[in-house]
Amino acid sequence: MINPYIETTAEQEREMLAAVGVDSIDTLFSAQVPPGIAFEGEMDLPPPLSEPELLREFRTLSCRDLAARPAVSFLGGGIYDHFCPAAVAAVANRAEFVTAYTPYQPEASQGTLQAFFEYQTMVSRLYGMDVSNASLYDVASALGEALFLALSARPDRRRIVVPQTLHPDCVGLACTYLRHFDVELVIASAQNGVINLSHLRDLVTSETAAVVVQHPNYFGCLEEVEEIAAMTRAAGALLIASCDPVALGVLAPPGEFGADIAVGEGQALGLRPYLGGETLGLFTCRADFMRRMPGRLVGLTRDRAERRGFVLTLQTREQHIRRDKATSNICTNHAHNALRATIYLALMGPSGLRWAATMCVRNLQRLRAGLEAVRPGSIAFTAPCFKETVVRTAGPARAVVSALREKGILAGIPLDRLGAEHTHHLLVCTTEQRTDDEIDALVEALTPHL
Repeated sequence: MINPYIETTAEQEREMLAAVGVDSIDTLFSAQVPPGIAFEGEMDLPPPLSEPELLREFRTLSCRDLAARPAVSFLGGGIYDHFCPAAVAAVANRAEFVTAYTPYQPEASQGTLQAFFEYQTMVSRLYGMDVSNASLYDVASALGEALFLALSARPDRRRIVVPQTLHPDCVGLACTYLRHFDVELVIASAQNGVINLSHLRDLVTSETAAVVVQHPNYFGCLEEVEEIAAMTRAAGALLIASCDPVALGVLAPPGEFGADIAVGEGQALGLRPYLGGETLGLFTCRADFMRRMPGRLVGLTRDRAERRGFVLTLQTREQHIRRDKATSNICTNHAHNALRATIYLALMGPSGLRWAATMCVRNLQRLRAGLEAVRPGSIAFTAPCFKETVVRTAGPARAVVSALREKGILAGIPLDRLGAEHTHHLLVCTTEQRTDDEIDALVEALTPHL
């Protein structure tokens, strides 16, 4: 079997063996190890493990003698514990990547520009959209830029509709961004964990510039995106979709259900979930809005000798020639985080991303079924979910989180920040990283609190 991480070819191996005068690697080693020491026969080894399984095994062994083991995390709400191949850090931390600065001189920055180009290509394909920029800071900043794009594309309309099911940080940023503009920001109510379509229909009028939908939403529920898209299109407004990139391993991409602009949080794509998470703002749109897109856009061209080259095709930023005509004051991007996401997507490929998404679905189903078995009605919303679900607790969810932390379980996120009606609601997340034993242990630990 050819190892993709070893550059030596079979021909090169034969040449090296011939140079030292042996015909095989086995002969080479047997000549160095005395017969009394060499191991003979077959080793009694367990079957091979995948990389995630092997890392989990090593982690278990390393913690075996610790008095207090690391807590098992069921946290989500925008920052997730997803599997990241070891090769991501090995490639991303090479000196030529970590020392590179912003690519103002394309002729001297071909490696950095190619990385941006590959990132844009992969993200555009993942989201089913025409074009992607070279990244933003996080999903909230990407959403804010999407709102500005929509308002510039629909200058005669001054209403933005956002759902109650949108991540609260994104709602807060939208309020901040639009506070000093002549824009009406209205909130569409929720019903059973998803947008109340009847209320949304009343809000989407000829005055509406854009409708925002998060899919899956903050509660983990899947929205009726096709109906929302049709409603938005009928009113002549733009649809802005905020989508989890891992979920797109099993869900239709926003380009297929009619989104005009699609954003997302790229932290799940090979970035680590510590200290609030290494974040990455994914931003894509239809080709019609390419010149209104914030940040950088890297293109592929040919020089006079027909050699392939990469250039900064568009950079509609205030610090360059655009000045007051700039579409955004975003002056940079999360280049290294975007590089990690690019490497992650290249390593995982479509089948790997589908595996991660499928395991998220499978693990969440196990959790929901386990909780409903011990306490029917413990799942707050019956709408289909991906990766996250809201659990109804008997006492305040914040007290439940504190109690389970003492047992080495980070049970989830209390939703009381959303209002008193959510005091007994706990947002629980299960990614592909969680095992059956960990999920069953959470169900057992939650049972007295349901």
